[in-house]
Amino acid sequence: MAKKSEPGAKRTEWTADPTPLPTVKVASSVPAGATAVAEFAFSDRLNRIPGMGKAAAQRRGFSGESGSLLVIDGGDESDSSAVRVVCGLGESDSVDPERMRSAIAAFTRSVAKHRRVAVDLLGDDLADLLGTDTTELVGLVAEAAILANYDYVQLRSSEDAGPRLNTVTVCASGDLRAMRSRVSRSSAVADAVCFARDMVNAPGGTLTPERFAGVAAERARSAGLSVEVLDEESIAQENLGGILAVNKGSSNPPRLVKLTYDPPEQGPPSGTVALVGKGITFDSGGLSIKPAESMIGMKMDMGGAAAVIAAMCCLPALEVPVRVVSFTPMTDNMTGPDAQRPGDVYTSRNGTTVEVLNTDAEGRLVLGEALVLASEEEPDAIVDLATLTGACMIALGERIAGLMSNDDDLRDKVAEAAVRGGERVWALPLPTDYDHQLDSDIADVKNIGTRYGGSLTAGLFLQRFVGDGIPWAHLDIAGPAMGNSVDGVNPKGGTGFGVRTLCALLAGWTGAGPAEPEVAPGD
Repeated sequence: MAKKSEPGAKRTEWTADPTPLPTVKVASSVPAGATAVAEFAFSDRLNRIPGMGKAAAQRRGFSGESGSLLVIDGGDESDSSAVRVVCGLGESDSVDPERMRSAIAAFTRSVAKHRRVAVDLLGDDLADLLGTDTTELVGLVAEAAILANYDYVQLRSSEDAGPRLNTVTVCASGDLRAMRSRVSRSSAVADAVCFARDMVNAPGGTLTPERFAGVAAERARSAGLSVEVLDEESIAQENLGGILAVNKGSSNPPRLVKLTYDPPEQGPPSGTVALVGKGITFDSGGLSIKPAESMIGMKMDMGGAAAVIAAMCCLPALEVPVRVVSFTPMTDNMTGPDAQRPGDVYTSRNGTTVEVLNTDAEGRLVLGEALVLASEEEPDAIVDLATLTGACMIALGERIAGLMSNDDDLRDKVAEAAVRGGERVWALPLPTDYDHQLDSDIADVKNIGTRYGGSLTAGLFLQRFVGDGIPWAHLDIAGPAMGNSVDGVNPKGGTGFGVRTLCALLAGWTGAGPAEPEVAPGD
């Protein structure tokens, strides 16, 4: 089933070369080579800033509130060249991990032109105030420093593009070996997030489905995963009608990538978890075409697949104890001469006939096929991620993902993992009395409901493709997958949302289901 010929216009080549990121080290003292050092202060403890009284700090306009910075030129007598940067954390009795992440982000961005900087945790009681231990705090600092220094530079021509920060040394007292191990895990998670960001930021006409699949396969094989890539002919042979229906208007052939992670051979795996990610590399809306303004940024419509692929590639480094298999269908949604028409009907792999009344509600069509494949693995649970509905953004804004599930325990565990990972989700219902909105006059189901509750009816549509009795959770990440401005550790552009949640969830999975891990990535 040979696909349409490749357009003659030359595309900008996109490679999988990673965005340059700083290296994080651990030491028991501030290194002499550091040219900037982070310290911390609370708004109710300004008198504890070394070498500067409360009145002096206030005269400099420093309140100690969360996100505030006080730059003090020069260090002490032992290192007169170092710049001290005091980072505000707000009141000491209300500090939390997110404030710490934001403080590290503000610091590292403020010193991005430096090559070697340090974060001084020596002598502070930050870990106790955060309700954790020093090893976990060091891991949090490492992850935040890497994430905040991300800048997508692959398509810039300037040699000076992007941050120049090379090394961050976290200085703390304690078991250096344990802290270095923790930093290694945190760095692996942060690197995975940034890989997802790279993919989301790549232009839709450059990161085509074929190229997307190639990049995913290359990274996955390097990580030690098993890889299977279905081309258009194989997709047709597997009766994945929803993928073919969406792809009809495109000149780029579709792909479906299956990745498999098998845990280290230290006894039987703790079950199987399946991940599914939406991989629409560009969404024009199809014949139900989007307005021009709404089409801007639609290269991010593969953010779910990017998060799933990146998280999968991180699992070996985390030595996750559960077998994990992922399915990421990839196509763009275009307006070619054979594009599916409103009113067309296709047949899904599980035999369901679907009437497509709005071709811009295409993500659920490709996800449905992937959910059927995931169900055939007979997993203990399925989690899918998708930039699915604008309705979810209207309900929850641009920084919070919607969480829906057919299983209360799985829903709660995903929500808890999101907290540990530093990502924000909010549970939404799957009301059975809304299900009738998807009834079709001519087929088994139609792909849209009424104007209201669009996120919920989208979730109900997906639920029809989940195997009976399988716990399933759906994350609608339409808002937080792409940022319009810098927000804490997240940059403007692709955020890699979902990677940290998945890593935290899977790192603690047991045979009976997910459980909080002893070491939680991102804590």
